[in-house]
Amino acid sequence: MESGRLLVLVLLWYQSSTALLLPQNHTRFSPLLLPQNQTRFSPPVLPVRLDVSEVLRRVERRFLSVTIDASLASEEKFMSLLGSPKIRTLAKALTPAFLRFGGTRQDFMEFTPQRVPRDSASSAEKSCADLLLPPWLEQRLKKEWTQQQLLLMKEDLHRKYRRVKFTEDTVDLLHSFSNCSGLDLIFGLNALLRTPENIWNSSNARSLLQYCESRGYQMDWELGNEPNSYEKKAGVRVDGNQLGEDFSRLREMMSQSKLYQHAGLYGPDVGQPRDHRTDLLQGFLQTGAGAVDACTWHHYYVNGRDTSLEDFLDPDILDTLTLKTQEVLEKVKLASLEKPVWLGETSSAYGGGAAGLSDTFVAGFMWLDKLGLGARLGLDLLMRQVFIGSGSYHLIDQNLDPLPDYWLSVLYKRLVGPEVLNVEFSGLARSKRVRLYLHCADRDRFSRGAVILISLNLGCQALSISSPLLSTGLVEAFVLESGEEGLYSRSVKLNGQLLQMPDDKTLPDLRGTRLPLVERLQLPAFSLSFFVLTEARAPACW
Repeated sequence: MESGRLLVLVLLWYQSSTALLLPQNHTRFSPLLLPQNQTRFSPPVLPVRLDVSEVLRRVERRFLSVTIDASLASEEKFMSLLGSPKIRTLAKALTPAFLRFGGTRQDFMEFTPQRVPRDSASSAEKSCADLLLPPWLEQRLKKEWTQQQLLLMKEDLHRKYRRVKFTEDTVDLLHSFSNCSGLDLIFGLNALLRTPENIWNSSNARSLLQYCESRGYQMDWELGNEPNSYEKKAGVRVDGNQLGEDFSRLREMMSQSKLYQHAGLYGPDVGQPRDHRTDLLQGFLQTGAGAVDACTWHHYYVNGRDTSLEDFLDPDILDTLTLKTQEVLEKVKLASLEKPVWLGETSSAYGGGAAGLSDTFVAGFMWLDKLGLGARLGLDLLMRQVFIGSGSYHLIDQNLDPLPDYWLSVLYKRLVGPEVLNVEFSGLARSKRVRLYLHCADRDRFSRGAVILISLNLGCQALSISSPLLSTGLVEAFVLESGEEGLYSRSVKLNGQLLQMPDDKTLPDLRGTRLPLVERLQLPAFSLSFFVLTEARAPACW
């Protein structure tokens, strides 16, 4: 009797195990649906309810957007990397999206014109093909950028930032990249240029706006990055009310420009609510809510210097986004009922990311969950830190090769529509390590009425989910699993095939696997999946 009881306990422990590393000889389950006549051993089944009758909310069409860290301009020559044919190919696949140029170093950058002013009529832009970076120069800059990142990391560690002067070249290269890639540029202005009275000194920004207008550069604007940390970074303290007045000053300056009077202005890009940061946001909304088109804040889950693999797979840590988001939404709603709320900068771990984690397969769980949960909670747009720049949370590596989170982002762009639907467990069986989100499928790629189920299995055990809606027709499955290094892998497999670019101008085929009529969808251990129910005929998605 005791041995039988022990066996039951062992089995229960195994099913709820939070073990995070798969043994080298583990057997992966096929990322396919289980046919109705399945006779071999099947994993535990979780019944779910897919409500396709109504739309809960809609997000911005550029919901998944990206950033370029201002550290790339720490030496102006590195901005030339944006002329790489490869990086432009990778960027185009993420459209439509905003491209935010900003971050910590934007508040230490000063525009320093070097050229004689030219009017737009005499400065016709070169074609995108004319502006591509030669291969020999790309190789040299990539090698030098690796060394430059070590200097930038040292600055971050000691919080001692040097002033950086940038010229028209930085602006031209940035605009060329966004324009030729199809991204909508948001330029972050320096808010630490201040008068003795601690009011924002707008003269440098005015000079920059005048240059951009003379070139006819369409772009939106931000002012400052994480003003809650100005005292630590620069010994300057700015309260929320003054910050709001600074934004109102910038809006007034934009209104005097023919090109930028209707351009977007976003801010204040405060850090996630904690201590005085909440007061800063509240003060800003009192004086500056009318100046901005969306209220922006930043969110990271953990400190990149002391986090762990377990943290990246911890559902309780993922759920902390809910509390922070609700706090921000409540304050914005009280100040301005219709103001959109954006995550103006976000990733897994602050402090530049967690080396060996934020740039590997396991980071995808935080990223995909943030996309799903953020849309459901009420966020209108998320800007991923960082497409390219210093740190460990980038989408492409130092050789400009795409990392797992890049492929995850491209799939999200191609498959997921802006309409958020409701999904929930419907039976007694459920798991904290299975997280599900439901959207209408992208209407440019799928027929009306199609829906897409986004799933994350954070556990070491394969599971399956069941729903009556599965019997409506074929399902197209896109299942992402890690490469040979497991959760630490910097490569990813789609339906068992390793994703790689065949050349610098071509992405691989990101094809789903068409599956027959079945009762259950299988979620392999440690997997990220998109299941498109192509014939669901959902009323909410018609």
